[in-house]
Amino acid sequence: MTGNHKSALISGASRGIGLGIANRLAEQGYSLTVTARDAARLDEVAAQLRSAGAADVIAVAADMSDTDGVERVVAEHANRFGTLSALILNAGVGTAGPLADTSVRRFDKTLAVNLRAPLQLIQGALPMLRAAAAAAPDRGAKVIALSSITGVYAEAGLAVYGAAKAALISLIATLNAEESGNGISATTLAPGYVDTDMSAWIHDRIPPEQMLTVGDIVEIVDALLRLSSRAVVPNIVLSRAGTDAYRA
Repeated sequence: MTGNHKSALISGASRGIGLGIANRLAEQGYSLTVTARDAARLDEVAAQLRSAGAADVIAVAADMSDTDGVERVVAEHANRFGTLSALILNAGVGTAGPLADTSVRRFDKTLAVNLRAPLQLIQGALPMLRAAAAAAPDRGAKVIALSSITGVYAEAGLAVYGAAKAALISLIATLNAEESGNGISATTLAPGYVDTDMSAWIHDRIPPEQMLTVGDIVEIVDALLRLSSRAVVPNIVLSRAGTDAYRA
């Protein structure tokens, strides 16, 4: 399935922000490849996306810290769709604690999921993104990666997470330098806390009703995907109301 038909690959698609984005794109008739670790949950999501209007849905269960799993996700999308209009890099793993107590094992896992997997997905998807951009030169192809406000403004207790998310911002900036002339433009989103399962650990300090909503992120992604291939938006910081805008 090539030409002007729109397809997207979304990591971390079984809940939270990834699911919100997947639902929006399903309503717009995209074909979707969705991935997350939980196969049973992913199958439920795939059925939901089909009924929401997705032209076609492939569900690929994979752990983003497993390079073979990441490779399989890209291969399945390539086999079914051939091109890729939008790569949504949403899967992430959180880690908190003082720098002094950070374990190397946790550091390695955080970097694998938050940085290595995005790099591997981008590398694997580039031929398909270029093909989609060539088929629809006015629209081009998009890469959108979920970073974090802690990748822009450092915060005590979030050293490893923030470092991985800062590196992701740099990776995406370089992708623009190399590929935006080929019609592939990329954006990182750097939000403060969003009301998802991943933020539940800090509810005792920041109640969910004070967090950004999944809908806020979905609206930004939707707008970015509508931009022409002439526009590049490198990074968008979304801070929470009632803060000084420099903290998660």
